[in-house]
Parts: sequence; C-alpha cells; structure tokens
Amino acid sequence: MTCSLYRRRMLALAAATLVLASGLPEAFAQGTGSAPIRVGGTLPLTGPLASVGMIHKLAAEVFIEDINKRGGLLGRKVEFIVLDDQSQSANARTLYERLITAEKVDLLMGPYGTSAILAAMGVAQRFNKLFVQSSLGEPALAPYDLQFPSLPLGPEPRSADTELILDGYASLPNPPKTIAFVTSKFPSALDLAKGGQEIAQKRGLNNVLALEYEFGTRDFGAIAARIKDANPDLLWSGAVGMEAVQLLDAMKRIDYRPKRHFYLFPAPGPTAAHPNATGVTSLTWFEDHDPFIKNAGASDFAAAYVQKAKVAGLPYPVAEYQAASEFAAWQILEAAVNGAGKIDDKVMASWLKANKVQTVLGVRSFEGKFNSSPPDTKLKQVQGGKWVTVWPAKFRPPGGSFQ
Repeated sequence: MTCSLYRRRMLALAAATLVLASGLPEAFAQGTGSAPIRVGGTLPLTGPLASVGMIHKLAAEVFIEDINKRGGLLGRKVEFIVLDDQSQSANARTLYERLITAEKVDLLMGPYGTSAILAAMGVAQRFNKLFVQSSLGEPALAPYDLQFPSLPLGPEPRSADTELILDGYASLPNPPKTIAFVTSKFPSALDLAKGGQEIAQKRGLNNVLALEYEFGTRDFGAIAARIKDANPDLLWSGAVGMEAVQLLDAMKRIDYRPKRHFYLFPAPGPTAAHPNATGVTSLTWFEDHDPFIKNAGASDFAAAYVQKAKVAGLPYPVAEYQAASEFAAWQILEAAVNGAGKIDDKVMASWLKANKVQTVLGVRSFEGKFNSSPPDTKLKQVQGGKWVTVWPAKFRPPGGSFQ
C-alpha cells in the first residue's frame, strides 16, 4: 500500500467525534436499560502523529468490543467518546475540558504523546479525575497523584533507555565507538536525547553530531547530509511517527545507510517496511511473539487487533507495543473500576496504588515514584520486514538473534 493511499485510509477512518460501543451483548448482568459508562479521551487521528494515533484507536476498539461482550463495567455497557486532537497539545487541553464539562463523561483515558498527555493531565488535575495514560515519555513531568502509566518505563527513562540501548550494542562483536544524536524537539524525545548524550559520554563514546529539529519537520535532506558527513558507528534518532521514514528516505536519496541506527518512537509499520530499515532498532514493551504473547489476555488481544488492523488497511497489521500500551491502559482502568466497585476517582486511584494489575504488558504496579512500575524496557530490531525483540536476550523469540 502506498503512503498516500494509507493516509487517505486513515483520514477516512478519522472523525471529529467517535463513539465506540460495538459488539454489545443483548443484556448486561445487572444493567439492562442502565445508562452506559462513558469514557472520554482524545487521539491524534490527523496531523503528524496520525499513523500512531490510528493504532491506539483500533486497540481501544478491541478493548471496548471485548469488555462489552463480557458484560461491560459494573453491569453497564462502555462507550468511548474519542475526539481528534489533530496532534496538537493545545487542542487536547480544550477537548478534555469539553469532555468533562459538556460531554460529562464518567471516566477519562489519556491521549497519545507526551505534550498532549501533559495538557490533558492538567485538566484532569483541576477536576480531580483519575487519569490513565499509555505513552508519557517523561515521568518526572507527571507528579499528579491520580495519574497512572501503562508503559513500564520506570521513574528515570532519561538515562535508563540509552543504558539499555548501549548494553544491547555492547553485546555485539564490534560495539560502536562513535555516536550521533539527531532528535525531534518533541518534548520526551528531546529529553531522552539529552539524557542519552550524558550516558554516551560516561561510557566513553565519541559524540560526533548533536542536532535538533522542529517536531513536524518533513524535509530531512540537510539533516541526512549532516549525518552522512559525521558517519557515526551508531545513529541515535529521536524520530517520532513518520519522521523515521522521512529520514530514512532522505538518507536513501544520498545513497547513505548508517552502520547501525536506532529510532525512538517511529511509526512501526511504515518504518519496518522501508527498504533501508533492515537492522534498525527501537524500544519496545510488547511484540507479537513469545514470551510476550503469554501475558494476561495477550493472545486474544493480538488476534483481534490483527484482524481489525487488516480491515482498516494498516500497512503493518501486527500487534506491537503501541497497540498493547493502549490496551493495557484500558485493562488498568477496568481493574480500577472493578476494584473500587464504583465510579469514584479517588477510591479507584487508592485501589491501584495498593494492588497489582495483570495486563498484556505484564504485571503492572504503581508503588514507584510518579506512580511508576519498575522499568521493563526492551530493544527490538527490524528483521525481514518485521520487528523482533533482540535485547535482553531472554525476550527474543525462539531462535532469534541480534544482527
């Protein structure tokens, strides 16, 4: 599928307001005729993050269909009122206010992306609402006591992520000695890049290039030329969404392929499908292979998501961590409601702090700083047009290797 056709498909699927409540049973355990539980949130269904936003939307649909087939929450069906924030954090702020004050939703689900999450979290805090989110890259910016992350980043990914990356590459026969940091100014990407530079320096790597560009940049020609001139052993790219593909395109046009390259938050499908992506690495918390597929609900989730992604025409209809992090956030929200036995934001938050939750990402707990779980980040690599977990070695699929 061409990129232009893919974008048209996404735009056709996106709408300003969507209500997801499909697959409902004819009767609910104790709520026939009861008003549905309405969960409100935003996603970037258009704009620079749309390719990832659509993944989160489909994962949410899988959860909504599943929980309603099981009888809903507290005997009531569940509806997701999702608005398009257009990849703009200012829009997210306004829309979450609308969801709470005008739409009068019962519960909130966080948006995608650090900037939008922080904007929405500020609104949630003003109204003392429970706020489960799937993709905040800077936990230190989230001191709000009623926010809970689904991704097990740990409290300090600023240093831990690059430690993991460099540990993985250090396991290879010829570890990198030089490194280049080229990053979007997207808040979490920029913070992780700066932390990564500190770690690289401590490890004695020679940083041959440090370059920042505006989020939403599309012309990477000059940036690709700078990378080629520096010719690092390892390119650390803070690319977000389709930026990874655009940078790969730009480097391909000047006949340059990095010796080794890492991309922070790439659109998974278009990146894996790129002809120059073989060997590319990125972070992960879930891939559709052992041992991840044995986590709670993971097998059923993966099968349902793949089917839905194929119907939607996604170029990479595979359950990976972006979809899994969204699904896990909903599992956490469900556990909080059932644990509290009622819709009460403070009671639900107290229950989450005192209990563990089984999710497709593994067991989540929230006893750490910023309500974080212990870090559980892995490194994945494009092999044969598909993402495969390669580090730590125990998370590789049977027969897998780091190439």
